[in-house]
Amino acid sequence: MGIFEKISKGLGLGKEMNIEEYMNAVEMEDVDVLHQAADFYVKPIALESEADVSVIIEELKNRNIVLLNVTPMSKQPNKLKQMVDNIKLFVQKNNGDIARLDENKILLTPSKVKIVKSRKK
Repeated sequence: MGIFEKISKGLGLGKEMNIEEYMNAVEMEDVDVLHQAADFYVKPIALESEADVSVIIEELKNRNIVLLNVTPMSKQPNKLKQMVDNIKLFVQKNNGDIARLDENKILLTPSKVKIVKSRKK
């Protein structure tokens, strides 16, 4: 008895069940919640070069939230500062927000999305 036969038997499926028919039936039931479209996304991006700045700006224009990892550029602090300043300028001009989460992570939001930076006492 093959592995698929064991699995089929364990699931109560008969030998006559066609896997393609089963997969099509599952798709028709719209049970695949992992691939439904969302209005906006949280996208992790590593800042590795100046080309990534335009990718980040494009994501923000598309109203996505960016979780930026600056670790790859940490060995070039002057270049990193320049790139982050450019991103910060774009975010401020477009009424978005920016916050440093830790030494290597920065949270960027698109227009009209603000980050609460102080905790309630």
